[in-house]
Amino acid sequence: MQRTLACLLFALPLLAAAQAQAPQPPAAPAAPPAAQPARPAIAVTKVEGTENVYIFRNQNHQSIFVVTPAGVIATDPVAYGRPTGGQQYVDAIRSVTSQPIRYLVYSHHHFDHIAGGKAFKDAGATIVAHKRVRERLTPINDPHTPLPDEVFGDEGRTLSLGGTTLELKYLGANHSDTNIVMLLPREKLAFIVDTIPVAQVPGRGMIDFYPVEAEEFIRKAMALDWDRFIPGHPGPGDRLGTKKDAADQLELLQKASAEIKKMAQEGKCWDTAEKEFKLPGYENWPGYANNIQFIARRYCGYWGRGT
Repeated sequence: MQRTLACLLFALPLLAAAQAQAPQPPAAPAAPPAAQPARPAIAVTKVEGTENVYIFRNQNHQSIFVVTPAGVIATDPVAYGRPTGGQQYVDAIRSVTSQPIRYLVYSHHHFDHIAGGKAFKDAGATIVAHKRVRERLTPINDPHTPLPDEVFGDEGRTLSLGGTTLELKYLGANHSDTNIVMLLPREKLAFIVDTIPVAQVPGRGMIDFYPVEAEEFIRKAMALDWDRFIPGHPGPGDRLGTKKDAADQLELLQKASAEIKKMAQEGKCWDTAEKEFKLPGYENWPGYANNIQFIARRYCGYWGRGT
């Protein structure tokens, strides 16, 4: 009996080792993660806290329209590269209201925001923009982007329709020499395109960017009476911007300017600067990897060439 028990005790470890070395059946595959619903290419959203202000988004560009008892004030068709995009915007407005579209306001002259205005012109809208928008668009003669019917100078203009007031303010050169701020004073909302992105790194659209003037533009914009602003490109999570976001963007530009000024004076513009330029602390902002070289290129143009 004792011999049998001893043999059993000796065999147990060997059996356990053999079982550990034996091929094991494959584990059942993990269940795939639930598919996330696709983001629709086009969306219309009412701005929270307002009665009649809507955001129209076409992919990664957006604009606003305001519905009043006397008609609609729309902005930026955002149909660049999408010939039917202007009509899609008109159709989106029609899904909200049957009021006629009285005005279409161009924020500036860059086609990624204002192409597609023909659909609004065909719908009977009067197109309004800063006077230099007409100057920029005239030689291009794009069939999808009509010239403004009415223009205003640096003094700005106010549109009043159906109890709504929209102030069009020119604060000087910035992302271009035509960008304006659109202010809804009752709602304390601003629509600011391109110059002040929300928690994102600017870059690809800085071809005619005015480095020093843009800083002053942001200061002037922050001094206006608004609580939230709607950017021309959706911010993270589609959130609206705040004055803190404007201050953060100003700080980013100031840091970029100071660093490239130093590199320019060391003779590193353009190629070396584009390879070596970094913005510590902004690496996790959307657009950093793709756009950092374009920031270096534009500021090298200013500090390294005087243009």
